[in-house]
Amino acid sequence: MRVMKKTQVALLRHTDYKSDRLRNILEKCFFYLGGLESIIKPRSKVFVKINHLSPPSTPDKAIVTHPAFTREVLSLLKQLDVEITVGDDIQSKGKDGFLVSGYRQVCEELDVRLVNLREGGFREMDCAGKVLKKTYISPLLLDTDFILNLPKLKTHSFTVFTGAVKNMFGVIPHGLRHRYHREFIRSDVFSQMLVDIFACVPPHLTVMDGIIAMEGEGPGQGNPKNVGAVIASKDAVAVDAVASRIAGFNPLSIYTNQLAHERGLGIGRLEDLEILGANIQDVEDRSFKHSALAVGILRRKIPAFLHAFIQDQLIFIPEIFTKNCTSCLECVDICPVGAAQLEKSSVRIDKSLCIHCMCCHEVCRFQAVKLKQKAVGKLVNGLSALYGKITSLLT
Repeated sequence: MRVMKKTQVALLRHTDYKSDRLRNILEKCFFYLGGLESIIKPRSKVFVKINHLSPPSTPDKAIVTHPAFTREVLSLLKQLDVEITVGDDIQSKGKDGFLVSGYRQVCEELDVRLVNLREGGFREMDCAGKVLKKTYISPLLLDTDFILNLPKLKTHSFTVFTGAVKNMFGVIPHGLRHRYHREFIRSDVFSQMLVDIFACVPPHLTVMDGIIAMEGEGPGQGNPKNVGAVIASKDAVAVDAVASRIAGFNPLSIYTNQLAHERGLGIGRLEDLEILGANIQDVEDRSFKHSALAVGILRRKIPAFLHAFIQDQLIFIPEIFTKNCTSCLECVDICPVGAAQLEKSSVRIDKSLCIHCMCCHEVCRFQAVKLKQKAVGKLVNGLSALYGKITSLLT
């Protein structure tokens, strides 16, 4: 009987972004995977997808893939004599967002092309997904030879966890991302859409920055968390499976992991992975703070007739904390339905228009958008958190 080879994931411990030590860690990761040159061929075109998020922020906030992390990956990549493009689709309101994050400096230092994807437009393509039949993708990814995915390890206030699969959401237009938030308001359906996009442009190699991760209300309003992990694999779903376990989740309780695994787009089950380097139990952080929305496990256990009621109770209602509001209008610009509007010196959210996509919460950098929930929803959250801790201890 032939034994199937398990998917390999390199997992190494590292606690800072100092150049020489980090490069050695990355070299070791690639060694475990058979060498960088075995994955990405010399003299090819390589697109490097970073996690940059709009509006721009400094790397110490753990919102973006740390530019020092990317710099060391790019330095190793340049040894292969490849044509490199680094990019993401970002909004900066006339500013150079890449300068704020430190990416402009890194790419100029290494003489690497850095692109805001909207500058090159987007191309319509057939998707043949579960919820998307067509979508628009940056031609930079469609015309490249290899895609290198550099996500950040973060919890998320809507999808519970965000990593390698969700990072590919940034290759479609900003306005289309708004539309999808408006159309797919349930997290399970939204996650199916994310997997549809991921399937259009699956990366050839994923290297996750989990050195300083984000816990709590990510992807933009959480807190930095020193996890000290670098995770790499040719299978992006496997990277997310390992990362989500490190963050204290059952990997298959994360919709993107489960759906991608079921569709054969990667391996989401830890028992089907060969983890090389560190022991995952030694890296796993049971103190990792999850988003208040992290109730995926419990939601799947409830009877069908209660689903609609529970969904309504679980909805988060964004409200403006006026003391922190600077009237920067980022939330007004990003709201896909016009629910966020400036009134006098502060923003107000019209609850009758709000579709609860959490875009305003995601974009705010001043802790001015707070998420409130009904009493039953809070109870469900508490029970789910308790259930998750118990099952985590038993597995």
